[in-house]
Amino acid sequence: MALSTGSNKIKTAIFISGTGSNLKSLIKFSKLKNSPIMIKMIVSNNSKAKGLQYSKIYKIKKKIFDFKNALFEKKIINELKKDNIDLICLAGFMEILSKNFINNFKGKILNIHPSLLPKYKGLNTHEKAIKNRDRYSGCTVHFVNSKLDSGKIINQKKVRIKKIDTPKSLAKRILIQEHKLYPAAIMKILSL
Repeated sequence: MALSTGSNKIKTAIFISGTGSNLKSLIKFSKLKNSPIMIKMIVSNNSKAKGLQYSKIYKIKKKIFDFKNALFEKKIINELKKDNIDLICLAGFMEILSKNFINNFKGKILNIHPSLLPKYKGLNTHEKAIKNRDRYSGCTVHFVNSKLDSGKIINQKKVRIKKIDTPKSLAKRILIQEHKLYPAAIMKILSL
């Protein structure tokens, strides 16, 4: 990856749509002495996203954009470039980024997905894994490209599916692993 850490931390934006539990985990990670990132901006497509509260708590700039509007997309790209954002982490961001957006930040956008990709791209991953009687599910951090959940995989974590699991109980256990996997993936790509 063409990011250099040097003594300067990588300026990072986190994109969220909901509660922001991965955002919170990444903020905590960014505060560690050996963390290579500094979170400069929280971006959401949802003005009611609970995760936006972390912008107040941790004094991080927040931006809310309508990603379906090409004019807004231009605005957010300009904002990110103006703030010298070098890494974008999608964390429960329920919007598909346009080809144009991805091309502006090629190789600098990561996503965390609640399945062992390439299995179960898109939504309802836990339901699918249980319905198909899989023995394992898990989570994946990958680079974002223009195909949904298809970018190069950085790392994965397996989680055993229990017979008593519901999509909700499985999601809860996988989320715990997501909070560990995302920082590990960032460390991995930034030390390449």
